[in-house]
Amino acid sequence: MPKKTTKKTEAARKVRIKLVRSPIGFNKTQAATVEGMGLRRLGHTVELSDTPATRGMILKVRHLVEVAE
Repeated sequence: MPKKTTKKTEAARKVRIKLVRSPIGFNKTQAATVEGMGLRRLGHTVELSDTPATRGMILKVRHLVEVAE
């Protein structure tokens, strides 16, 4: 049987994302993704929960951000 994760352990798993490159000059959907993650300016760091949706957003703009577990 697969091991169930509790809500407490899911909430504790966070990922830190830092914007290191400007989305100007890239696809508009990538700029919208950066904005959706809550990143506002270069060097800005946000901490988001580590979910498949967040991982998908990171994958889409991986050339613009740095990720720390």
